[in-house]
Amino acid sequence: MRLLAATVTEQKRRMTMSKEWLGLSASDLGRAIEVGDIDPVELTEIYLAAAREHEFADRIYTKLTETRALAEAEAARDRAKSGLRRSLLDGVPISWKDLFDTAGVETEAGSALLKGRVPREDALVLKNATLAGLVCLGKTHMSELAFSGLGMNPITASPPCINDHAAVSGGSSSGAATSVAFNLAAAGIGSDTGGSVRIPSAWNDLVGLKTTLGRLPVDGTVPLCVTFDTIGPLCRTVEDCAHLLAAMSGDLALNMQNTSLKDKKLLLLETSAFDDIREEPLKGFETAVDRIKAAGAQIERAEIPEAAEALSLSGALFPTEAYAQWEAEIEADPDKMFPEILDRFRGGKDVSAKTYIQARQKLDVLRKKWREKTSGYDAVILPTSPILPPNHDRLLSDSDYYVKENLLALRNTRIGNLLGLAGLTLPTGVPSAGIMFLAEPFSEERLLRLGKAAEAVLS
Repeated sequence: MRLLAATVTEQKRRMTMSKEWLGLSASDLGRAIEVGDIDPVELTEIYLAAAREHEFADRIYTKLTETRALAEAEAARDRAKSGLRRSLLDGVPISWKDLFDTAGVETEAGSALLKGRVPREDALVLKNATLAGLVCLGKTHMSELAFSGLGMNPITASPPCINDHAAVSGGSSSGAATSVAFNLAAAGIGSDTGGSVRIPSAWNDLVGLKTTLGRLPVDGTVPLCVTFDTIGPLCRTVEDCAHLLAAMSGDLALNMQNTSLKDKKLLLLETSAFDDIREEPLKGFETAVDRIKAAGAQIERAEIPEAAEALSLSGALFPTEAYAQWEAEIEADPDKMFPEILDRFRGGKDVSAKTYIQARQKLDVLRKKWREKTSGYDAVILPTSPILPPNHDRLLSDSDYYVKENLLALRNTRIGNLLGLAGLTLPTGVPSAGIMFLAEPFSEERLLRLGKAAEAVLS
């Protein structure tokens, strides 16, 4: 009887801890580990149990790396006891999108074309994060080969949105976002080629950072479009994004103290960003703008035609690169693909070299003009997405609806990818509606400090 009572008491204690710990930010978990209030092994066990037992577990994680996670947590516990922690996030469990190579574990990028693909070593950003002490919980579902902003994948699984379980969660880093939103990871790591970090972050009320091309190494990641592929974290707070950026790059963590919006100059982009926008995203954005302005920021509005011109080049750039990357695998067995994704890839099949090169050359000109027009501002702001998460079943049954919603979902975020910018999305307080900040290339640290100040007035 005593043994049974002790077991029941322990279960109650762990349930209480689960509720308290699983909702904390990665940075707060790291601080609790630092002072000895949280044991990394116990924390990892609680996250693994939550991921195994959750009703949507199989739709969020492709695989839990339990043996690895517990070994990394034990090493983190030893370092904490010895006062040798490697970073603030040493011992904090996070998830990884299933296009980051993980040694000895299937990495299939949401595609049956890559079924059974097992890399021999970790992606470089995963190696760096492991060196910083982060714990790898497992791999998360994603849009097929990362080529959709919706997050629907009939080939593997489609994670549900935190705010509407009948809706998709945004892509392509769908599982990365939902692992955090449903409290199954302290943070998630995804990739962003046309919006794949920022859309699922916005739709699941998270903070998402799109880094500049080349800011983080893509070695060991499954590619989509190599001249647009970037890596970024999906988190509960801007501070978490800053620490994960440092961990993945091997840099020192950014000082996030004493941030302010006072006298910051922001440009509200009116070109394209509000076309066909739905009521809720508009409301969230306008509410956020009012709060940011009240906190002392200066906001101007302007048309920048280069944004629309850049968007017009999308069809000559993204599908062409994507199809060139995957033509052999696709045409060897096209029936293994979801037809909508197959059609998107084949959209680049007949684009001529002349058309592609001319588009790249024009894009270089547009990037230069954009920077000339925005150089006097701390950031450009716009709604992260003009729509809310669409209904999963309707997307599956209505091809026209799928195509329209996918293009709209990606419209605003693609501006940042096409123009080579750093981007950050923050929740606005309206469910699944985000506000996006775009800044000049390689300005992530300055952008994160701005985001920290904005987060304080939006939360």
